[in-house]
Amino acid sequence: MIHLFKPAPHKDRLPAEKIDPVYKKLRLQVFAGIFLGYAAYYFVRKNFSFAVKDLQDTLGYSKAELGFAMSALSIAYGLSKFLMGNVSDRSNARYFLAAGLILSSLTMIFMGFSPLATSSIGIIFALLFINGWFQGMGWPPCGRVVVHWYSIKERGTTMSIWNLAHNVGGFLVGPLTIWGIELFVDWQARLYFPGLVAILFALVAILLVRDTPQSCGLPPIEEYHNDYSKTYDASQEKEFSATEIFFHYVLNNKMLWFIAIANAFVYLVRNGIVNWAPTFLQEAKHFSSSEAAWSASIYELAAIPGTILCGVLSDKVFRGRRAPVTIIYMAFTFVAVFAYWTASVDAPWLINISLWAIGFLIYGPVMLIGVQALDLVPKKAAGTAAGLTGLFGYFIGDLLANAALGAIVDKSGWNASFEVILGACILAILFTALTWNREKRLVIA
Repeated sequence: MIHLFKPAPHKDRLPAEKIDPVYKKLRLQVFAGIFLGYAAYYFVRKNFSFAVKDLQDTLGYSKAELGFAMSALSIAYGLSKFLMGNVSDRSNARYFLAAGLILSSLTMIFMGFSPLATSSIGIIFALLFINGWFQGMGWPPCGRVVVHWYSIKERGTTMSIWNLAHNVGGFLVGPLTIWGIELFVDWQARLYFPGLVAILFALVAILLVRDTPQSCGLPPIEEYHNDYSKTYDASQEKEFSATEIFFHYVLNNKMLWFIAIANAFVYLVRNGIVNWAPTFLQEAKHFSSSEAAWSASIYELAAIPGTILCGVLSDKVFRGRRAPVTIIYMAFTFVAVFAYWTASVDAPWLINISLWAIGFLIYGPVMLIGVQALDLVPKKAAGTAAGLTGLFGYFIGDLLANAALGAIVDKSGWNASFEVILGACILAILFTALTWNREKRLVIA
């Protein structure tokens, strides 16, 4: 690891009277840094999709070719979130977060400026794979920051609010591509202009983010808040080796494997609904294309209050336990999916309410399983643990939601696909339930 990425060294403790005001200030500052920094990752993750039609019209690529190329980003992201998560656990989050964003931005800037970058579908695939790899450097350092600056009984709420960076970044990328076209009168601006803006956000993240409280002369968050898990001890404040993280804390942790498998089924439900909603609504429920588009868009907005409520419940009602809330949310998701599937075409209001209820509910478990992964390992292994759950979500959940469900619909119809989705709800509940008792014993003091 180059010197820049080495974890920030601990400083001498500040005088007692300075600790509380400095802690309060820096907690807000680092949160703003990881929120803005991660939101900007979406500027250069989602912007390619806005250039798809231009690539078709200008360069003659087919939807199938561009769809194949876009799969590279998901494949690389799933792998990178796990493997680079381990590097992140042994790095300074302040610079690691910004480095990934800058490298991802430069990749998309190159794709926009260089004719060679879009000269073949193979080159596009390779560049999107590289971009996906750098994208995997975004979530893990944010997780590292949260577990060092926020204690276990406030972590659910904190992560649920931070999770809105996904929505903010995903919303802003569209206007950025439009602004780029207006400024440069060039369709390639959809690729390079969001990258230029993202680099500015990376610099802001460097200004705001700090690695650990100890690197700022502050005590560990557990000491500051007097909020300790049963597994905490002071030795966990030292940095671990890659071998320790992988083999001592992550790969032999049954709890992590249970929630990773649960995450695959949660992703299957989430993406199985949202990816196919416009098609299902038009083919099975007789919505117009515009009606289906609006319904699917509100599905995403419904996620915002649902995710925040999910995090608050896990902190305030269940005292830092995540499994009960995940199970409750997935049980209600099962009901909402069943209603969405079986609602009469003569009751569009019920179809919409059911779809929006799924959006309200399903993003909470997606977020909370990541938080649970952070809770179940020492702070210095947080990125790798969350990366394992992400690997299962993207590699298994996404694959099943896209390729497998599409094949099932073609062969057996929509009813069969909904039977699979309902089964995934049940399996997500069952695998999460396997963590119920051990989480209660290990996490809550």
